[in-house]
Amino acid sequence: MWLGEQITEHGIGNGASLLIFIGIVARLPQYWYNTQQLVSEGAVSAFSVALLLLIFFAILIAIIFASEGARRIPVQSAKRQVGRKIYGGRSSYIPFRINSGGVMPIIFASSVLLFPATISQFAKNNTYLRHVTDALAPSKPLYALLYFALIVFLSFFYASLVINPIELANNLKRYGSFIPGYRPGRHTAEFIEKVLTRITAIGAVFLGIIAVVPMIAERMTGVTTLQGLGSTALLIMVGVAIDLYNQLQANLLARQYEGFMK
Repeated sequence: MWLGEQITEHGIGNGASLLIFIGIVARLPQYWYNTQQLVSEGAVSAFSVALLLLIFFAILIAIIFASEGARRIPVQSAKRQVGRKIYGGRSSYIPFRINSGGVMPIIFASSVLLFPATISQFAKNNTYLRHVTDALAPSKPLYALLYFALIVFLSFFYASLVINPIELANNLKRYGSFIPGYRPGRHTAEFIEKVLTRITAIGAVFLGIIAVVPMIAERMTGVTTLQGLGSTALLIMVGVAIDLYNQLQANLLARQYEGFMK
């Protein structure tokens, strides 16, 4: 924690996130070595490994698009005259990200599903609890179904905590801004809530699919050496890399450089 704070204060980016990112990347050679050992021993085929890597690559691309994707709602500020000068009249937008919850719904969902297994360690003689733990094993279909459902529910729950449509509509009205085609106040809040529900539904289903697909792919191919490189790790890697890139771009633009890309 101290090292992460030092990186945040004196470096670029969030120090704790960068340390987690480095920890994930540092384990990649070990994953690859273990996979090569399975192939050399004949436990799995090279085709299965190539297919699994292709699926992970497709998931990575999808995560990048979802992390950067957003629904932009146009906002127009009303014109007001102070003396001889006219202020306002500018156009802007409110971005609603597809994956507003990030990796948090996946972390909370996995924690909830691991709770029965944790309790069973303290009550090993409880037959009912042992049956529940066996049914919620990661290799069982019930685990994947509940995992998907919890991620969808927690995505909606997290989005409701982050954005309040009524409060956002009142703030727009207070500062003299409005969404074209909708009256300030209740109508604006209803429109924002409708857009937020739709975009959250897309992001929640996407996040659930991203979390479940690696487990299904590993079971189909029989390659279990990449279990540590799941959806959570990929989301963290993409999020930290994009955040670091944006902060580096901002620092370069502040110093009047052109940036990494044109």
